[in-house]
Amino acid sequence: MTAAATELRAQQDRGRQAAQNREKWAQGRTYISALVILIWCLAPAYWMVVTAFREVGFTYDTSILPSHVTLDNFNTAFDTSFGNHFGQALLNSVFIGVDALLIGVFAAYALARLNFRFKFLVLGFILGASMFPGVALITPLFQLFTNIGWMGTYQALIIPNISFVLPLTVYTMTSFFREMPWELEESARVDGCTQGQAFRKVIMPLAAPAIFTTAILAFISSWNEFLIASQLSSDATQPVTVAIASFAGAQPNQIPYTAIMAAGTIVTIPLVILVLVFQRKIVAGLTAGAVK
Repeated sequence: MTAAATELRAQQDRGRQAAQNREKWAQGRTYISALVILIWCLAPAYWMVVTAFREVGFTYDTSILPSHVTLDNFNTAFDTSFGNHFGQALLNSVFIGVDALLIGVFAAYALARLNFRFKFLVLGFILGASMFPGVALITPLFQLFTNIGWMGTYQALIIPNISFVLPLTVYTMTSFFREMPWELEESARVDGCTQGQAFRKVIMPLAAPAIFTTAILAFISSWNEFLIASQLSSDATQPVTVAIASFAGAQPNQIPYTAIMAAGTIVTIPLVILVLVFQRKIVAGLTAGAVK
């Protein structure tokens, strides 16, 4: 082997080594960035859980690891002696979210399967409703529901939540229903099913991934809504966001931080577990109808 060939081989080896080093540094930067983002996003949730299990007397303890662990804060969160209604608020949030989801599923099915005049105009209005900010709707909704006597009722909370959840539900479910073959529904009709039975027994089971995805997103939207619910709800109908913000302590002007953190943990952790367990179905539902 000549000296020129040896030098060329050495240059090639150095070039490959440099490329490998650049690739390793790129992967390292990616992992470091992902770790920083993960810590940044999860640190508040971790501190919420740590504070939720901490005794009241050590609320402001700055230790990162859990210390002075107790379960009394969770009992305090459900205690109604201080005027808190967290248990009822949980049921209210579930009720509001389920109603909004059901209406959205039926609306999406109608827009995907039925032919009627101004169909696309209706779909455009539904999707356009998501562009209105909630702060711009408070005053007219407050005036409207006051005039018709709906202030503090479930209707006053369900209807605005439907307007917020419906665009997302319809957008997700319509694309899924459109990709389902008509023959499935027609076969069920031939076998003697009505249109409602075909929808309930054939279409709904097949649409489970999209329905589950929409349910998770609808519940997140309903549970996170605070601005309008704080103005239109009462003690009997308030959702969890308003109930947690209204927590009162044993003494006047006392903010029960540990009980608030316990309530936040109760609301957040089960939802996170559901998302982690069913993440594949969620991804399948989000990508349903995207590829023909």
